[in-house]
Parts: sequence; structure tokens; C-alpha cells
Amino acid sequence: KREPAMESDYHDEQMTSAAGRHPDESADQSASRLTEDKLNRELTRTNLQLSQEMAERKRAEGSLLGVYSEIKRLKDRLQAENIYLQQEVARQYNFGEIIGQSSKLSQVLLRVEQLSPMNATVLLLGESGTGKRVVARAIHNGSARRDRPLITVNLSALPANLIESELFGWERGEFTGAEARQIGRFELADDGTIFLEEIGALPLALQGKLLRVMRDGELERLGSPRTLKVNVRIIASSSRDLEQEVRCGRFREDLFYRLKVFPVTIPPLRERKGDIPLLVRHFVEKYNNKSGRKIEAVSEEALNALQAYCWPGNVRELESVVERAVITSQGASLQVRDRFDGFRENGKPALPEVKGLQELEQDHILQVLATTGWRIEGVKGAAGLLGLNPSTLRARMRKYGILRHCL
Repeated sequence: KREPAMESDYHDEQMTSAAGRHPDESADQSASRLTEDKLNRELTRTNLQLSQEMAERKRAEGSLLGVYSEIKRLKDRLQAENIYLQQEVARQYNFGEIIGQSSKLSQVLLRVEQLSPMNATVLLLGESGTGKRVVARAIHNGSARRDRPLITVNLSALPANLIESELFGWERGEFTGAEARQIGRFELADDGTIFLEEIGALPLALQGKLLRVMRDGELERLGSPRTLKVNVRIIASSSRDLEQEVRCGRFREDLFYRLKVFPVTIPPLRERKGDIPLLVRHFVEKYNNKSGRKIEAVSEEALNALQAYCWPGNVRELESVVERAVITSQGASLQVRDRFDGFRENGKPALPEVKGLQELEQDHILQVLATTGWRIEGVKGAAGLLGLNPSTLRARMRKYGILRHCL
């Protein structure tokens, strides 16, 4: 006995068979044709389902490839960040934090408080050793980017031919030794802050690339045609007179004004000597912890000697003096054994300043050009007086960025 559902299917099939039979067809031929039609419909439906499944699989594979590519990019970036942060942890900073209460330093702190929440570019100016790196960290830590890294690049410490690859990165095989792709410091600082120390040391040929990053947020790795977008806050510092560098043609004027949105000048230590006692106590505590010493007091005589000195090396030099004193002091009182008579009170060394050969050559060329009224060729030209071919002299002038308005 058939079940009700089977009975219904049986009657439907019989009715369909009877209705669809050709007058000249036998019952067997009609059944064969209906079976073939049914198989064709099943095959068409199966093919359609298979095509849909294949299309869905291709979409899933494409999506997975995109996800894998993004995971690889994030993994590379995370590895690069970890390496950088490990280097930063290992590095001993010259200053632990901003220390002082003088009026000049208070003005700097007020400026830092105003600038930190903004996303604007900051230019820190001041002599070497005044604490520009500390101020840069304070600005970053007070910003909305504090959870992202502060990437520091000391441009004056890098050979000129390596600065571009350090800042922008490179692709594998771009040059000898480039065995793997390397993320540049700008990519590493994406969504964070990059601190460019001694921006005046940036070669003229690369200043246009930095300007493009500042203006458009775009860069390319060396050896790659692909343009990358980055969102980076730039803090730059300089101990050079950048306006003079602009006048001499060694620094782009448009880049200078892009950087000088919010300039902050850090005062030298000789202009805030009232902060020296606070700094000394801070460094004594720091090096007590590092060396296991227990210096508990700083004599008035020692403080007077430290405050009487002009500190041409600024806070960095003071820290070095205190570190030596902590190590060499006998007992619980700080004993400063450094002799400061080699320096005049105005902050200049008693001995003449020693210049490098290139700087001496540059000064000499400028002096001879001024003497000849900037005439290069001829018997009374600068090239003849210097014993150089005119083309050689012009090449030296280009090398040193010597232009007529430098004087």
C-alpha cells in the first residue's frame, strides 16, 4: 500500500505522463522522453548551483587573500615597531623629564600644553643639549596620538646617502644587501608622531620628498612605484640657524615655513641657572638608582660651583658632570671634582674654536670670493687665486651650497 504523499506523486506523474504524451508516441517512448527532460532539468539545476558555489568560493578566496595581505602588512609593521621600541628601551635618554621652575622654562611648558592636543607641526629650536627631545616626548604624550609610537630619527647621525632609505624604506633587491623589504620610519609612525632631530641636516635633494609627506601625506618606498598614504604628526628640531640656511640656499624656503607653524625655542641652561639645583637633585637620584650609591646631600659649595659655570653643553653636560660626581664622591655628600676654569664666563671656550677641514675650506672660498667681488674666472678671479680650475671651484661651491647672498 502506498503512503498518501507517494500516492499523490504517483498520480501527478501519471497525469503528467498522460498529458505530455505525443499522439504517435508509445507509452515507453513517452516515459523515456520525460525521464530525459527530468535529468536535463536536474543537470541544469546542478550546474547552476555548482557555478554559484564556484563564484562564491572565488569571492571567499579573494577576500581571504585581502585579509592575509592586511594581516601580513600589520605583522610586518608590528615587528618593525617592536624592534624600534626595544631599541628605544635600551637607549639611555639624556633627560628623564622636563625639570625646572624658571620663568623661561615655564613659558616653554605653557607652549607645550597649548600645542600638545593639536595636530599641527612643531619646530623646536635651541642649542644642542637643551632638551629638545624631552619636549618632543612631552608634546607627543599630551596628544591624542599618545597610544601610538613616537619615532625618533636623528638626521645628523645618519650618513647622507642612508637618510632616504631610513625615512621611506625600501623594497627587496633595491640595492646590495636589501634582502628583504624594509618599512621606513614614516610608515612606522603612521597614526603616531615622528620626531626629526636636526632637520637642517636633511639633504636638499630629499627636502622636496619631506614637503610632499607634509602636504599630501604620500610617499613611496625605494624601488616601489606604489604610493603609500600615511597620517603622521611631525615634530622637528634644529640647533642650526635655519633662516641662515635658507638664505644660503641649503634649506628650502617653502619647507622652512611648513615646519615653522609653531616654533618653540628652548632656552640654554645659562639662561635658567635657577633650575640647576632641581636638575642636580634629579640626576643624583637617577644615578643613585643606577649605581647603587646613596648620595643624600649636595653641598652649597658644589651648587655654587655648578651655578657659576656657563654650561656650553647645556643640560646634557650637567648630567654628565653629576653622573661622574655620583660615582667618584666619597660618603653621602656630592663632591664635584670637575674643573671649569677652561671656559670663560660668556660661555665660549678659552681656546680657539677648532673647525673641520671642510668648514675651513668653505670659509676660505667665501673669503676669496668676497675679495674678488665674486669673479671666478680670469687672472684676478677666485679660481686663479685658489689654484683651482673654474669648473672645480663651481663644483665646490655647489657642494657647500655657496651662493652670493650667503655673505
